[in-house]
Amino acid sequence: MSYRMYPKRTAALASAAALAGSAVLMAAPAARADVVDVNYQCKTPIGDKSAVSPIDIKGVKSGSDYQITMTFEKGVSSSPVDLGKGAMNPSAVIKLGGAETGTLAVKGPANPETVPANTPIKITDLTGTYTPKKTGKVTFTPGVLTIKALGTTTTCTPSNSPKVSLTLDVTAAGGGTTGSSQDAPAGGEELPQTGPEDSAIALGTLGGTVLLAGAAGVLWLTRRNQAHR
Repeated sequence: MSYRMYPKRTAALASAAALAGSAVLMAAPAARADVVDVNYQCKTPIGDKSAVSPIDIKGVKSGSDYQITMTFEKGVSSSPVDLGKGAMNPSAVIKLGGAETGTLAVKGPANPETVPANTPIKITDLTGTYTPKKTGKVTFTPGVLTIKALGTTTTCTPSNSPKVSLTLDVTAAGGGTTGSSQDAPAGGEELPQTGPEDSAIALGTLGGTVLLAGAAGVLWLTRRNQAHR
């Protein structure tokens, strides 16, 4: 069975293979998320406490931003008294790495139910909006957790250098630079400009084309006038 005998079938198979390859590329994940264990050392009003909680950070694209959600699978502290509904408000910071540096603030709603005394405090999901400022791979790592309840503040700091929980391949809004490239020069220094010479050449070429067209037109009119004499 030769190619010459079945050109349409061969072309169809080639097209199908190309489409399949494109589908694989389009399906390539732009994010990677892992559950990581975080050993929190908490400073509470009644003394120091510690607890390990698996943390999951996820990102969902929303326009040019990402909605980031930090989930705690276990409680990390407790209270010597009952915490009534709405008495506890959690927040945290997520460390950014890779193409960007800094932190992202996330917070969650107050506790929806009463937390009994001396039981692990379940942290509600913490959310925040991340807007890429640079293009590249950005990592998200759990940072300090803060719990405010009954007029007190508990601060829980990771002590085990937790691993990255989420990696996003992002594109900065407005075409920001990649994380590996240098930032724009400070102090208003202008970058070398490119393009004007090419534009001048293009305009010159256009002018030459118009000139040639004009010369051809004059020559045609001269020959036409001589033919009618």
